[in-house]
Amino acid sequence: MYCQFYGLKEKPFNVTSDPAFFFFSRKHKDALAHLKYGVTQRKGIIVITGEIGTGKTTLCRFFLNQLEKNVKTALILNPYLPEIQLLEAIVSDFGVVLKDKSRLSLISEFNKFLLSESECGNNVTLIIDEAQNLKTHQLEQVRLLSNLETQKNKLLQIILVGQPELNRKLDQYDLRQLQQRITVRYHMTPLDQDEVIRYIEHRLNIASGSIERIDFSDEALKMIYDFSGGVPRLINIICDRALLAAFVDESRKITSDTIKKCQEELGAYFVGERQ
Repeated sequence: MYCQFYGLKEKPFNVTSDPAFFFFSRKHKDALAHLKYGVTQRKGIIVITGEIGTGKTTLCRFFLNQLEKNVKTALILNPYLPEIQLLEAIVSDFGVVLKDKSRLSLISEFNKFLLSESECGNNVTLIIDEAQNLKTHQLEQVRLLSNLETQKNKLLQIILVGQPELNRKLDQYDLRQLQQRITVRYHMTPLDQDEVIRYIEHRLNIASGSIERIDFSDEALKMIYDFSGGVPRLINIICDRALLAAFVDESRKITSDTIKKCQEELGAYFVGERQ
């Protein structure tokens, strides 16, 4: 709606997990380094956590695009499935053709696939997003999958990505065997104030190649940081609304008044997000 007015090729502050907009904050760089280390060194189980909206899914999609061709991947975005269906979804996402969908057949065919890939010099990586939704018995199944290995290497690298509740769930006594197999961990935190400014500039540059036609005042930027707490998803929401509000006023200047107006319009929503 406002893209032509600002000279934008696309909306810069969509809340979708678009890896083209991936921002290299210190936290995101660290998280990416942990992922690369865990996968390339075949560490088995890796856990990445972060609050809602901190960019975990975008990180996963960007990471997938960075992997070498010898790394075969599957991404499960919604693990809220019965145990057998989850296992079937994992195996199917790797392209394994199933004739029999019993548990024994699923594990057997998957093991054959992993051994075949290993013999070809390939590394196999499974990413499960929203992993805090996994039940205890599903997490135990994940542990059993991690047991598929040769004498020297893990055949499957498993990345569990979720909200902080995931860590609390993994601390359960019943999951102590899984806990001991987690070799790489990282917790993503919100952006610092200076990172918020660079984040906004980064997304505007990606969407337009230039930010000359849009001007955020210093006070507006501070208000965005204070209101969002440095959470990328909330930054996107308030900035998208600010661009729309300024467009309606036929202005290319985002001021403190613009942000205040947007805060009032979004108020109840943001309160819920920040709690």
